[in-house]
Amino acid sequence: MKYLLISIFFLNSFFLPNFASANENDIYKKIDLFGEVLEKINKEYVDEINQSDSMDSAINGLLQSLDPYSAYMPPEVFNEMQTETSGEFGGLGIEVSMEAGVVKVISPIDDTPASRAGIKAGDYIVKIEDTQVQGKTLSEAVDLMRGPVGSNIELTVRRRGEKKALTFNITREIIKIQSVKADLLEKDIGYIRLTSFNENSSKQIEDKIEELEKDQDISAYILDLRNNPGGLLSQAIKISDFFLDNGEIVSTKSRQPSENRKWFAKKGDLTKGKTLLVLINYGSASASEIVAGALKDHKRAIILGENSFGKGSVQSIIPLKNKGAIRLTVAKYYLPSGKSISEVGVSPDIEVNEEGEEFRIKTETDNQLNYAIKLLKG
Repeated sequence: MKYLLISIFFLNSFFLPNFASANENDIYKKIDLFGEVLEKINKEYVDEINQSDSMDSAINGLLQSLDPYSAYMPPEVFNEMQTETSGEFGGLGIEVSMEAGVVKVISPIDDTPASRAGIKAGDYIVKIEDTQVQGKTLSEAVDLMRGPVGSNIELTVRRRGEKKALTFNITREIIKIQSVKADLLEKDIGYIRLTSFNENSSKQIEDKIEELEKDQDISAYILDLRNNPGGLLSQAIKISDFFLDNGEIVSTKSRQPSENRKWFAKKGDLTKGKTLLVLINYGSASASEIVAGALKDHKRAIILGENSFGKGSVQSIIPLKNKGAIRLTVAKYYLPSGKSISEVGVSPDIEVNEEGEEFRIKTETDNQLNYAIKLLKG
């Protein structure tokens, strides 16, 4: 009974903010029902359960019923997440979310075990080693994929267009993220590859553009945002501004007035108005979609590739008293045109799909980049 009262008190505090908009009696009945279900599980379930884990699952289930990006992080997971933001961590090198009870790959990170093995954006991870993902929380699935550096893991994946499940054997590594790479293509095309929006991404891109601009023969630029799962909004705004002279870049809308904001470009196109082509694919999400969408809406760039992921929402990490946290969607992004990115994404001006299983970004098999070069060369 003590456990039941604690559970009811916990859920009471969780649902209080919604009482003003819902029938109070119905909410109390639901809380009583939840407590009754917990009591029945504890007494009648065939196996003994860990009550703490059950409550964690209940909290996470509530959050994930809102959208795929809201989730609960127990203290140990929150602590690991804070460690990983330093830019170096052990793992496979994939950005993931939860969809329909399985892990969905938002994007593999360049030059990581997952990308080299052939994991693609949009893949569904249905089994990790011998463990079915269905029924697991995202945190539990991520924990299963973690392990000692140098150890192997087998992932079973379902992929669009493939009738049979695919199996990948991957060796875990220390993941070092280098967000910006640049190159000179065909002697006059500046190529900039951005793999994530980290704290120093805009400074790195600014430096790369300055270096490329020293070459007087540069006629055009390719900004490659494929398999870029996003990152910091501030960096997306700065990087968009590098290619614009004026106009709105992005806006956010929320229930909280403080989250309703608009950002505008300042005068000064670092590339002096040179032709710009932006590459996107299904692995381009969040901040990548802001940049591609803003440049498309202002007709500053030609967008080439595949439709982007459609993650147009803002998540805040909100610490909890137990030293855990919740990741909660607090606002949505809107492009200068007024369109929302959420679940829609950014569509390319020129659609070019990846060709073949051997496709790898910036190699001879990269038909999208090859098409972009031919287009720029006329």
